[in-house]
Amino acid sequence: MDLPNIFTKEVSEQVINRINQLQNSSQPLWGKMNVAQMLAHCCVTYEMIYTDKHPKPNFLMGFMLKKFAKKFVVSDKPFPKNSKTAPVFIISDEREFESEKNRLIEYIRQTQILGEYAFDGKLSHSFGELSANEWNNMFYKHLDHHLNQFGA
Repeated sequence: MDLPNIFTKEVSEQVINRINQLQNSSQPLWGKMNVAQMLAHCCVTYEMIYTDKHPKPNFLMGFMLKKFAKKFVVSDKPFPKNSKTAPVFIISDEREFESEKNRLIEYIRQTQILGEYAFDGKLSHSFGELSANEWNNMFYKHLDHHLNQFGA
């Protein structure tokens, strides 16, 4: 694994502990989202796996995502501050902090329990088949980026 392995209980609990450091009053060090919106934003990745809430991209958009975004998203290179966000990930309405925090923690725990073997070769909503390492990088780096955004 290029980044800490989110599929292990130790790493997933470390991430959850960082989430639990957040408060409704936590302020971002950069970006436009408030803390509840950020938590909802982080849930979108998991919603794409565990729900039918988000439609899959059409053929052309899927091709573009695989060709131009996949390598950036699943690599071990950190996201730059104020990176452009895909429209489906933009949370502009107000969200309830505790509810979003609990949802994200549940998704992280559910994913950890399923384990990396459940994800190795699993189809991503946007990027096609990913290895367990690519899933790990995508999960961990996205969470780490936004927890750093809020100083956690």
